[in-house]
Amino acid sequence: MARERLIVAYRPLVFWLARRFQVRPSSRQDLIQEGMVALVQAVDRFEPARHLRFTTYAFYRIKGRMVNFIQRSERKAPVPVEEIELLFREPTEPFGQDGFDTLFALSECMERLPEREGQIVQELFIEGKAARDVAEERGIDVSHVHRLKRSGLSRLREWMLREER
Repeated sequence: MARERLIVAYRPLVFWLARRFQVRPSSRQDLIQEGMVALVQAVDRFEPARHLRFTTYAFYRIKGRMVNFIQRSERKAPVPVEEIELLFREPTEPFGQDGFDTLFALSECMERLPEREGQIVQELFIEGKAARDVAEERGIDVSHVHRLKRSGLSRLREWMLREER
């Protein structure tokens, strides 16, 4: 009962934030829907023990989700590419010496990644988890998982290419 009252009471915040963004009219309702989802998640995940005002917490959750939606819908976010292909210029024979050398170099580079990026890359590519599952386990947005993945792969690609020279 209190959950529903909070959602209804803070619904105007979603509409107020949605008006502040310049989006195509066809995307306006989707933007509001993303904001409402963020509001519901904010209500469910808010921790009063942290001594933070709910308005502040909800504002940043809603705004962040709306920005992520706009980036996805307007193609401002980088388009995902086959990440594994970016790590290697040409495929290597998995059981040949070059393959083992590449895997060894890759494992050394993985250890140099910042902790969160390394964990995300590990879970997505080595453990084979889906980005959505990783996001749910960590309590973060899927787009943040993709940003960490892109950043980690970019670093790995740069280091691997540097070591090839």
